[in-house]
Amino acid sequence: MNAQLKNAELSSELLGLRSVLIGSLPATLMTKDAPDRYTVEAVFTRKTDRDEVAAIQGNEMRARLSAKGYSTVELHVADRRLEIANTNLEELRDGLGSIIAELLAEISASLQAEREVAAGRFQDASDREQARAADVAALAESVTFTRRPAVDVLDDESRIEDWVEEGGAVRA
Repeated sequence: MNAQLKNAELSSELLGLRSVLIGSLPATLMTKDAPDRYTVEAVFTRKTDRDEVAAIQGNEMRARLSAKGYSTVELHVADRRLEIANTNLEELRDGLGSIIAELLAEISASLQAEREVAAGRFQDASDREQARAADVAALAESVTFTRRPAVDVLDDESRIEDWVEEGGAVRA
C-alpha cells in the first residue's frame, strides 16, 4: 500500500504531452513519397504509472477515440513517449492533439480521485485498528489476578436472617 501511496504522490501532476519527437518522423515527410498516415511519437510531461499505461492502451481509450472520429488511431506507451499510430501531423494539429491531451488529463484526474478515496479508506481502517488495539490493551490492563476474600457461608445465613427479621421476606 505504501508503494501505491508513493506513486500517487509522484504523479500528482496531470499527465500531458510536451512535444513531438521530430527524429521519429518519417524522413520523407513533405515530399512526394510522404506517407498519408504514420506513427508520431510525443514526449509525456512526466513518467507514466502502470494504471495510466493500462488506461491509455485500453479498450475504453480506443472507444473514446473512435467516438470522436479517430477509429484508426492507436496509442501505445513506450517509456516516456506516447506512440500515436495511424495518424499524421496535420490531423494532430487540427484536433486530435487536443482530444488526446484532454483524454490524458481525464485519465490522470480519475486515477488521482480513486487513489484519494483508497487512501482515505486506508487511513480510516488504520484509525479503526489503532482504536481497537487501544481498547484491547485497556481491557487487558483491567484484568487483575488477585484473590478475593473467601465468603463465609455462615456469614451469608446470618445476613439472610437479619433481612427476614426486618420484614424483608417470609420464610417457610
